[in-house]
This record gives sequence, structure tokens and C-alpha cells, in this order.
Amino acid sequence: MTDRPIVDMRSDTVTRPDAGMRQAMAAAEVGDDVFGDDPTVNRLQDEVAALLGKEAALYVPSGTMGNQLALRAQTRHGDQVLLEDGAHIYRYEAGGPAALSGLLTTCIPAPEGILTADLVEAALNPDNVHCAPPSLVCVENTHNRAGGRILPQENLRAIAELAHDRGLRVHLDGARLWHAHIATGLSLAELAGPADTVSVCFSKGLGAPVGSVLAGDRGTIARAHRFRKMLGGGMRQVGILAAACLYALEHNLPRLIDDHRRAARIASALDNPALAVNHPVETNIVIIDVMGPGRDEALLRHLERAGVLAVGFGPGRVRLVPNLDTDDAAVDRAIEALNAFSGAA
Repeated sequence: MTDRPIVDMRSDTVTRPDAGMRQAMAAAEVGDDVFGDDPTVNRLQDEVAALLGKEAALYVPSGTMGNQLALRAQTRHGDQVLLEDGAHIYRYEAGGPAALSGLLTTCIPAPEGILTADLVEAALNPDNVHCAPPSLVCVENTHNRAGGRILPQENLRAIAELAHDRGLRVHLDGARLWHAHIATGLSLAELAGPADTVSVCFSKGLGAPVGSVLAGDRGTIARAHRFRKMLGGGMRQVGILAAACLYALEHNLPRLIDDHRRAARIASALDNPALAVNHPVETNIVIIDVMGPGRDEALLRHLERAGVLAVGFGPGRVRLVPNLDTDDAAVDRAIEALNAFSGAA
């Protein structure tokens, strides 16, 4: 292991609050949020609802809770929920749709994680007593497992039009919607517009230590609020955490373009026949394909010895995510280490 400071690119969730964010947290005006009187939480919810073009919003401890509340509030036990095969809701939320909401998940394989209305239509259960009735379509933007890919806005509009015509609702897992906003120039309200509910996360890219927000119409958010209480998400003087989210919105949202630039530089500077970037790098995630069985683990060990932390992302794949705590010198170290990898298992 090198004596130089560790470069941590395992995720954009590993960042730590800077001095300004800590000061904002310490100075936050607080109240009891279970009674609805924490002014900082209320301000955050109002601001995010307005940014996303929705009627109401609810602060929750995690993106997983936000997504699972959206499912629970918009479905009935035994319903079919449709999502892309690599979706975070299906892959990384501990079986929540089945355990918490009694849902049948229909996972739709889609090239590079990009779901289309045609794929959704083909997967809808028929109106038949033998089948689970469809009630919700979930989409993800940007798509984590697909390497931070941006869902084309025309796809979301077409999916929402199909769903609404069939009496279904649409939930947008927008944990990294901030990145789609910065990369495309589309407003957050436009990106979220076709969906009935949308969740956004403040600990992915924006540097806050805790928190997500679920936004939608007032009735759905009221139901989600009840389920948040049921799941143990009722928090008290949580304005201390909400203040970090407000600070992140004000100070860290525009700078996401730096993470995108650094991710693109890692991909373009890769010069090693044992490694390849086979997925478009559109935002802040780089997925490295490693040639040969077992060599992904060898690459992770090699990077760690060079003082660079990455994460395995399935067989033969390693993920690096430039983040708030990653500067250009850190990217240089990562590139140097990647290009020095021998390929030996």
C-alpha cells in the first residue's frame, strides 16, 4: 500500500462533509419532524418538490426507502411491477418489492439498461384472472448498473404515455437524476415530468452524509408518509441532516460536471490491452471490463496496492466513480495504476 492518501472511487457515496456543510448542519434550525415542525426539513421538501415540478415531497433516510415507499404507496399486494433487469430497485434493495409490498417483479432485459415503451408493453401481464395485475412501471435515470447511462427523455415520455393509457403509474428512481440534469441541460422538472413519483438522493454525488427525497402528488406523498412511519423512518430533529442536503443543492450541484469530465478522462486515457471500457461514459461512472477469469479481483488488489479503491461490479467488471473528494491528481493516479496492471490473475 502506498503512503500517499487513498483515492477512493468505490462510489460517489464515500464523500465526507466539508467545513461549509458541517457549519450549515451545526447552525440548522430544527424542530420535531414527526410533528411536522422542523423548519429545515420543511424547506428542503418544498424546494425539492418545486425543483422536480411536483406537488409535495417527503424527506427519507435513504434512496432505498424512497423507492420502496413509492412502490408501497402506488400498488396493492399481488400487483405486477415492471422494471429493467438491472434496476437498483430489483438488484440492490434486499428484495423489498416482495417483502414490503407483496409485489411480483417483472424484470425486462434492455440493451445498456435503456428501457423502451415497446419492451414494457411486451412484458405487461394480460387482464386475466390468472395473472398479477400490472400497476407500476419503474425506470432509473441515470442507470447505475449500466454505467451511469442517461435514459433518453423521449423513452420516458413514451413509457409514461403507455403506462397512463393502461391505468398504470410510473416511478422514476432518480438517485442520480442530478447527473442527467447536468449532462443534458434539461431541467430537473422536465426530466421528472412524465413520472408520477420521483426519488432523488443527496449522498450520491452531492456530498451530503444522509438523505433522499420522494416527490409526487399530495395524495401519494401522504400515503408514503404513513408508510415511512410504519418502516421506522419517522425522525425527530432531522433538520441537522436536511441542512446538509440544502447546502449540497446550493454548492455541489453545478460541480458535477467535473466528475463527468474526470470519468471521461479515465476512459479515454486507458491504454492497457488487459482492460477495456465497453460502455459509454455519459456521466460519472466508469466500468472497466477485465480480460480473463479471476482478473477482476487481481485488478482490485493491484489498484489497492497503488492506493486507489474501486469496487467489483459483477464477474469481470470493476467500477470507478469520480466524486466530490476526487481531484485531477487522484484521477492521474488511477489512470497510472490502471495502465500499469499486468493482467496477471
